[in-house]
Amino acid sequence: MKVLIATEKPFAKVAIEGIKQELDGVDYEVVLLENYTEKQQLLDAVADVDAMIVRSDIVDEEVIQAGKNLKIVVRAGAGYDNIDLEAATRAGVCVMNTPGQNANAVAELVFGMLIYGVRSFFNGGSGTELKGKKLGIHAYGNIGKNVARIAKGFGMSLLAYDTYSRSEVINNDGIDPTISVKTLYKHSDIVSIHVPLTDKTRGLVGKILLSQMKPNAVLINTARKEIVNEQDLLDFMIENPKFKYLTDVKPDMHEQFMEKVPNQYFATAKKMGASTSEANVNAGIAAAHQIADYLKNGNDRYRVNEK
Repeated sequence: MKVLIATEKPFAKVAIEGIKQELDGVDYEVVLLENYTEKQQLLDAVADVDAMIVRSDIVDEEVIQAGKNLKIVVRAGAGYDNIDLEAATRAGVCVMNTPGQNANAVAELVFGMLIYGVRSFFNGGSGTELKGKKLGIHAYGNIGKNVARIAKGFGMSLLAYDTYSRSEVINNDGIDPTISVKTLYKHSDIVSIHVPLTDKTRGLVGKILLSQMKPNAVLINTARKEIVNEQDLLDFMIENPKFKYLTDVKPDMHEQFMEKVPNQYFATAKKMGASTSEANVNAGIAAAHQIADYLKNGNDRYRVNEK
């Protein structure tokens, strides 16, 4: 069996070593395609492999069709909107993600940005504290749970809303489950977004939800930029000069935000929620383990596309 690691943004060296060790143990050959600059390089590399590990690399129908022997693609990370799931299903290719492996890294970044934001971007001006504030967690999955764990250490009170997680699960963690997403946005001082990008969530955070928020609230997004309606958000921020937006997924309207609401807005230079050495290693090794387990035993526990 041959496994391709195809990454425009390479794994750390220690992660590659861990992946190879995991796959060498089952006698799988590992092929590396790092820092590639043209899609044709990926098309050529996938032509004769049985499995592929990617990060944020685009795996569309053309790539899947080029992989004549391809049986499984694993996204080393939580989000998988970079992979054409329907095309994979048609081709009989299993698609998986590695949920939870970068959850702590993303959660820690949430609080790094939050402290920076509520303390007036460290500009010397007076800020506020997190203690006693009400944090609303929009989607209570692996990342949301880690955000809640850290928030408790700051002495924050917590609300959570999740379409799929039962209220009892949230309540058992000592968190108030809200009856609706509008309620979450209305009663929170800070809302942290952790929903996946789907057709239903695209543009979800727009005028309706923003209008529920307090005029001095903070919205933080470490999920996907497309979940937020950027024009609605910019309009709301102009109307509410104490409202802040913090994100590690730079908006398409970044320049407009910088021009019109520079003291209310922060975006990292690039998406970096999972950019820690620990998350890098964990996700890579998990992807390798899942590939071996699927090819040898048929275990598709983390499958995200239809069979």
